[in-house]
Amino acid sequence: MNSIKIYLIGAVALTLVGSAGCKVPAIVNHEVKTEPPAVFEAATVDTLNSAAIKWQDFFADPYLLKLVDTALHNNRELLSTLQEIEIARNDIRVKKGELLPSVMAKVGSGVEKVGRYTSQGAGDASTDIAPGKEVPDILGDHELGLYATWEADIWKKLRNGKQAAVDRYLATIEGKNFVTTNLIAEIADAYYELLGLDNQLAIVKESIQLQKNGLEIVKVQKEAARATELAVKKFEAEVLNSRSREYEILQQIKEGENKINFLLGRNPQPVERSSGGFLTALPRQVSTGIPSQLLANRPDIRQAELALAAAKLDVKVARAAFYPTLDISASLGLQAFKPSYLAKLPESVLFSLAGELAAPLINKNAIKAEFASADARQQQALFEYEKTILNAVREVSNELSNISNLEQKYQLKNNEVNALARSIAVSNDLYRAARADYLEVLMTQRDALESRLELVETRAQQFSAVTHIYRALGGGWK
Repeated sequence: MNSIKIYLIGAVALTLVGSAGCKVPAIVNHEVKTEPPAVFEAATVDTLNSAAIKWQDFFADPYLLKLVDTALHNNRELLSTLQEIEIARNDIRVKKGELLPSVMAKVGSGVEKVGRYTSQGAGDASTDIAPGKEVPDILGDHELGLYATWEADIWKKLRNGKQAAVDRYLATIEGKNFVTTNLIAEIADAYYELLGLDNQLAIVKESIQLQKNGLEIVKVQKEAARATELAVKKFEAEVLNSRSREYEILQQIKEGENKINFLLGRNPQPVERSSGGFLTALPRQVSTGIPSQLLANRPDIRQAELALAAAKLDVKVARAAFYPTLDISASLGLQAFKPSYLAKLPESVLFSLAGELAAPLINKNAIKAEFASADARQQQALFEYEKTILNAVREVSNELSNISNLEQKYQLKNNEVNALARSIAVSNDLYRAARADYLEVLMTQRDALESRLELVETRAQQFSAVTHIYRALGGGWK
């Protein structure tokens, strides 16, 4: 009889495995089709890469280094990202716990009375607990024991789920590195913009003083009948225009300081900086290396790669739902209807050991849908990974071109400033000799001012472009 039961159980188990294994969808291995080019456009083939330089060594300005260091400790977005890492770390602990048996302690107490005209009531009425002592009508139920359950990871569902959690944890670390890279670049951008505004403010103030001197000359000439009231008003208007520009730059400086303070996680306050020698300082030379180094240096690419690896494991986890699960449960403890009987051994001892094999047979729509969704998320992660690679190459290409064009622009703009500086002296001499009118003097001064302001702006753009390509290459987080 026992052998017949064993055969029946084995047949049922084989039926479950066989039916669950039928028509299980296959895992499609989606390949990455996007790779970086062999070399960057207009760049020499050299493995030397500035991304390997630490940010403390890449930036030379001590005030900027101090600001970045403060931001890395106080920036709210970065601190929030650290909490995402902690959440992902706890997810790993959850997945590791699912691999181990779950053991619970249980202490319970209750009371029950069953009807006499039931199978249990009739049985209790005809049963003696001890000779001459019947089972009470009202029975207590007191229990003290341990209960354990464990799912055997036959199809690696739990192990794959744990590895997917590990990959996502590593992806959050790369995400933190990417936030760090962007934060450093953003602070450097705002800092160089602030230095440029300081220099522009100094130029405007210098220009205002020169315009005031010109205004005084025109007033004297008017008194001598060598100039008209129109000329005086034109010079006055030019001074007022420059003064309004001064306040505009002051507002931009305030906003620039507050932007840096926000990134540093502090309230508005003056930002320490040294604006001297801004135009004479040369932007750092950057080595781009080869495009394939982006795969190792860019945190966003590494993050997308880990997310793709986790998505592939999710597909395996979803596929394992089609197969049977083997759950094992056990219990060991003491149980009696009176607390005093709990100490009577072995009569009060309870134990159990059971195994359960279960598999989906009918209506698999839910697990089919989950598998399809997991596969779609895998393809989505693949496309995101490829898009991140394309974006990285695009950013480096753009900044390489930007650096080259800004260098040419700065040289031409510098020549323009020198030419206009000479033209101011010429126009003043011609005006005094009555060979040029006041409009020519004003236009020459205005053009010279605009040219000097644009030269400063171009220099700030050059420093920002170097910062941008350092970030694009994957530098700043090490």
